[in-house]
Amino acid sequence: MVWLNEVLPQVAPDRSRIESPDVAIESIDAPHLVFAADCRECPTMNLDERVARIFDDQEPTRLGSGWVSGTASVFLGFIALGSVACFYLPATLTSPEIRAVLPLPWVRLLIKAVIGFGFLLGLASTLLRRRKVLGFTGMGMALVASLAGGGHVPAVESVPRLPVYLGIDWFLLNILLLAVIFVPLERWWPRRLQSVFRPAWTVDMLYFLVSHLLVQMSTWLNLLPAKVFFAWAVHPGFQEGVRSQPAMLQFLECAIAADLTEYWVHRLFHRHRWLWPFHAVHHSSTSMDWLAGSRLHLVDVIITRALTFIPLFLLGFDQGPLIAYLGFVSVHAVFIHANVSWNFPQWVEALMVTPRIHHWHHAIEREAIDRNFAVHFPWIDRVFGSHYAPPGRWPSGYGIEGNPVPGGFLEQAAHPFRARRSA
Repeated sequence: MVWLNEVLPQVAPDRSRIESPDVAIESIDAPHLVFAADCRECPTMNLDERVARIFDDQEPTRLGSGWVSGTASVFLGFIALGSVACFYLPATLTSPEIRAVLPLPWVRLLIKAVIGFGFLLGLASTLLRRRKVLGFTGMGMALVASLAGGGHVPAVESVPRLPVYLGIDWFLLNILLLAVIFVPLERWWPRRLQSVFRPAWTVDMLYFLVSHLLVQMSTWLNLLPAKVFFAWAVHPGFQEGVRSQPAMLQFLECAIAADLTEYWVHRLFHRHRWLWPFHAVHHSSTSMDWLAGSRLHLVDVIITRALTFIPLFLLGFDQGPLIAYLGFVSVHAVFIHANVSWNFPQWVEALMVTPRIHHWHHAIEREAIDRNFAVHFPWIDRVFGSHYAPPGRWPSGYGIEGNPVPGGFLEQAAHPFRARRSA
């Protein structure tokens, strides 16, 4: 949390009195976009600071101040605009797999609710705050979405399947669901008193966005090695036997097979000098929350998921258990990075990876480096001697010693290749 001493010169001039990060954050009314105060005259600003310059007003952010309603209004307005755009350009902005399973009447009802709540929350914010930018922005986006048709935009009867498309629908659904679940949890049971808009939140949001927009390309690349190099090893009779098992057993076997494979791939990324710079991007975050897990270099994502899919491809699980596992891993991977202070019973932590266990994987403590590689089952780390989670304790901080990874999204994308040239 070194950033506190960089962004609080005006809020807390006497830095020697800041005894801990928690005290410092609490003293400035945690969710505030404090970056703007220091950067209004800076010639170059990062994305955090640019967003703060537009929306920050240095007013209180407590409940009832209009900050929460204004922020929620902007968020809902963004969701509304994106949803309406998907109706107008379904072939380009939506994925065929998502379109096939979404119940259209419920989607229309959800869009209407998002537009309505976005406008009302924006109105409440304008009544409560002196500077109206949050409220007016949220109301404006909700109004534009409504004027564009809202939930009444006619659906295209036959959507052509284009060779290339963007997963905007998948992004909007995922960000709405995860934010509704994890933002309140992190505010009610925080491990660290940090802002929703903590340092580098915009970078992690870009990772979240790009990973969803490129869902078609990443899915194709993830499946390619298994289908090209291991099709010869498929045994239809064996796969039929696997699919004849109960769905719950298949789900469990799918999770174990995936985690065993990912354990060794993950461990290889930590140990191999050419692979580590790619994975170092993920470990560069100094804040843990529901968005931090999205910070993954594309090369890291493709290699890990492609290798993890090979045993699932060979085993030939039924579609239902496989989809259930993909849904589980999507939520669980977010959960173990979340900024929540829950201490689970020992028997739970013996069976499942919890936030406390995975936070130790990101810890700055030397004894925790290169530990806890498993994503789902901590007993895998125990079997292979890489488990570390002192009972009842949490890490003192997160990140990589010396902060070798640059802060910007594009700089992080190029970092592994530059690191290899300079090695």
